Amino acid sequence: MINPEHLKGFKTYLKLERGLSANSVLAYMQDVDKLSQFLESYNKELTVKQLTKHELKLFITWIAELGMLSSSQSRVISGIKIFFSYLLLEEVILTDPSILLQSPKLSRKLPDTLGIHEINKLIGAIDHSTPQGMRDKAIIEVLYGCGLRVSELAELRISGINIENQYIRVIGKGNKERIVPIGQAALKYIRLYLTEIRLHLDIKKGHEDYVFLSRLGGRLSRISIFNIVKTLAINAGIHKNISPHTFRHSFATHLIEGGADLRAVQEMLGHVSITTTEIYTHLDRDYLRSVITRFHPRN
Repeated sequence: MINPEHLKGFKTYLKLERGLSANSVLAYMQDVDKLSQFLESYNKELTVKQLTKHELKLFITWIAELGMLSSSQSRVISGIKIFFSYLLLEEVILTDPSILLQSPKLSRKLPDTLGIHEINKLIGAIDHSTPQGMRDKAIIEVLYGCGLRVSELAELRISGINIENQYIRVIGKGNKERIVPIGQAALKYIRLYLTEIRLHLDIKKGHEDYVFLSRLGGRLSRISIFNIVKTLAINAGIHKNISPHTFRHSFATHLIEGGADLRAVQEMLGHVSITTTEIYTHLDRDYLRSVITRFHPRN
């Protein structure tokens, strides 16, 4: 069993020394409560001082058999590790039995993507006869042509576009700047938007350098861009759950399917780790089969 005084001390430690929010403290206490429930059913006489890695592995099996998802199991294990770190800090225990405890491997959800024909269909649904339509065409071309996050698109500056050398300067996560190549199609429609539509807007003070503006002359918000994409998908008759991020996923997937180097795609997407980019290697079986047929020496 777990001594109530240890639970009380752990709660105080989370609040005062770690400075966690009330919700976070509650979540950690619930994790430890699950361990307490397990000990009640497994062996009521066991104390935290007597617990070993063996009992903790049995505990992980127990929560898995309850039907808990891998992500939830990982969170519980994280909470248990912090609890044992606290006990070690307070010298309640001399060694930490949770230190080598491993969380279950999390399956990575493959992102939704659009096929090239679906992207063409969506672009074809844009009404080019309106100012908003010309702007929206440029937005989609840049989202798909450069693989930008929606926040990066909203923050895109005219001063960050190098037309001559065909690249744009993007401020990504963590305020990190990166250089992204921009294709002819995206450049063409940015030029058309800037010279034929944006030029005639009454631009709000402080918004002069932002590329994409609302009809009232203010910088487009992320929500506005999200709504533009949703409306275009409905008009095009595409029933997938589409967001601006879908074009980023499609950009990466189509590059890799076309044979692009994973490191180059990582650089363009602004991923810190190559493992984040590797999620886009969910290539279809026909493509993989064709690669083996073409390049393997035994084929």
